[in-house]
Amino acid sequence: MKKELVLSGIRPTGNLHLGNYFGAVRNWVKMQSEFDCYFCIVDWHSLTTHPDTKALKNNVLRLLSELLASGLDPEKSVLFVQSDVPEIAELYLYLNMLAYKGELEKTAAFKDKVRSNPNNVNAGLLTYPVLQTADILIHRATKVPVGKDQEQHLEMCRNFAERFNHRYGDVFPIPQAFNYGNDLIKILSLDGNGKMSKSENHMNTLYLADTDELIRKKIMKAKTDSGPTEPNSIKPAYIENLFVLMNLVSMADTAEKFESDFNSCIIRYGDMKKQLAEDMVAFIAPIRDKAAAIEADKEYLSKVIKTGAEKAVASAKETIGLVRAAVGVNYI
Repeated sequence: MKKELVLSGIRPTGNLHLGNYFGAVRNWVKMQSEFDCYFCIVDWHSLTTHPDTKALKNNVLRLLSELLASGLDPEKSVLFVQSDVPEIAELYLYLNMLAYKGELEKTAAFKDKVRSNPNNVNAGLLTYPVLQTADILIHRATKVPVGKDQEQHLEMCRNFAERFNHRYGDVFPIPQAFNYGNDLIKILSLDGNGKMSKSENHMNTLYLADTDELIRKKIMKAKTDSGPTEPNSIKPAYIENLFVLMNLVSMADTAEKFESDFNSCIIRYGDMKKQLAEDMVAFIAPIRDKAAAIEADKEYLSKVIKTGAEKAVASAKETIGLVRAAVGVNYI
């Protein structure tokens, strides 16, 4: 029985952080044993907000190394770079004819980017959901792991696929959102303001490349308060975040001990953060060291990229042949 095809992508705009790992990559590692998985480093997408490409190649290689160190296996999944598959750009062109300015301007992500960087409102930013759709449909993926902030883009992808099928004939399956479990892990920045980021808010984000001392320093500076004044109080979001982190990397009895201390109003956040820091070091260090070793092996990385490109292009060529035939632009 043929496995369902999963497609997901990640932008090479900085080091992987803990939110990336627990929110996405850990699930990808599980998925690759159950589905046909295509995982894409979306370098074209990064150009919409990071037009300076001096660091792009290093960012791609480092991200690939961290994904491999985290457990992605190029023998089990297709791990490739977006720009190695030109068929994505061709499908993007056709899909742009089915996307309308008004609907693209209404997307929440576009509005956010315009507000945060009004001097770089480029056409690529506006049509970001169309390129994202091309990433998914070029392999005719049926499942797409998405977080809450990407649900609108996936709904647009479904709309574009349906429009194409209605106008030209049934070429694309309609992709479905997919994740393990109902509640995705959301990790806040250590100051409690928003999520951890690959490219912003560095001292409040835990990266898989951080040194042991930097991990300790960041956690010890994490935002806390004077502690609860009533038993079994509701935790503020920034305190809850520390417990989320502890439950991810510490022993169960350790997390239970500090949970009990909080509920009994005797918690010492300094002690909790010291324990969390050591447990976080023990978790991140092996991934960091393995990623560094992989990144230093240029020959191996080149082989992984080349093999991934060959597999991805083979899949994309098959789809683009169907698309050209459906649209009627096959003249040879």
